[in-house]
Amino acid sequence: MKKRKPEIKKGEIVIYESQGGPRLEVHLEQETVWLNQKQIALLFGTQRPAITKHLNNILKSGELSKNSVSSILEHTAADGKKYKTQFYSLDAIISIGYRVNSKRATQFRIWATKTLRSHLIQGYTINEKRLMQAQNQFKELQKTISFLKEKSSHKLLAGQEKEILSLLESYSKTLSLLEQYDKEKLTLSKKAKGKFILKYEHAKEVIGKVKKRLTVKKEASNLFGQENSEKLKAILGNIYQTFAKKELYPSLEEKAAHLLYFVIKDHPFVDGNKRVGSFLFVYFLDKNNYLLKKSGERKINDNALTALSLLIAISAPREKDKLIKIVTNLLAG
Repeated sequence: MKKRKPEIKKGEIVIYESQGGPRLEVHLEQETVWLNQKQIALLFGTQRPAITKHLNNILKSGELSKNSVSSILEHTAADGKKYKTQFYSLDAIISIGYRVNSKRATQFRIWATKTLRSHLIQGYTINEKRLMQAQNQFKELQKTISFLKEKSSHKLLAGQEKEILSLLESYSKTLSLLEQYDKEKLTLSKKAKGKFILKYEHAKEVIGKVKKRLTVKKEASNLFGQENSEKLKAILGNIYQTFAKKELYPSLEEKAAHLLYFVIKDHPFVDGNKRVGSFLFVYFLDKNNYLLKKSGERKINDNALTALSLLIAISAPREKDKLIKIVTNLLAG
């Protein structure tokens, strides 16, 4: 996200008020909210140095990219003067909220997994007037979100609330999707063409290295990555299959999405199908130079990939097309 210098005059709305806590007026822009460090400290009932420490750790660890979650905004202070201040987006606010140890932060975490999710993952803006104006536009979005929300209650996804929230927020913000929702039709995103072909030998090499690393960490058994007949070869053949000399999955996004789906659902291994599927998915995208956004962030980070893998694992066969569309649009967005 490029640095912008808008003046904060319009669009100020209340998004959060804890019991006995602060009532914050914040800026809504680009379908997210922005707070400065002072406001974040007030929100979580702590001091600004603590917020600075958590922000530095978040950025240093690579969980978020500074260019994507921060922006210099110009605002008018109580003294009537205009100041340029660093503001942070909802992604950063949520990440900080899961690190701060305070009563208000605990209240926020409870609120974030319930109230905030109920607004964002249904495609609603917090502004009620804008919601009414956009109802028709978001019909198709709500259908997809309803599917994901239903799956998020599955026992295998217990404890994944933050990941589901982050995944669905990214999904709902994709501009290319919004244009399609205008037409009330979600389609496959087919933008990229990959040059790297994932062959069986490549896959076996990657799986071997992954198993060796996980075994050292005592996170994999001898059965991890052990093939179940020749299903892996069949899967790799499927993603490159043709009909009348035309590929059935011509785009890089489609190939990657089907690779992830087939490995998880077809169980080509005795153990570790979700993990192997995720590793091969990342490897395939990386070899095709399609793993990262321009900002340097992963298009689908580890937490979101974990949530997607679980969603695929618990899905019914009839829901395959929905999941493929979700993955392709997240990659292309």
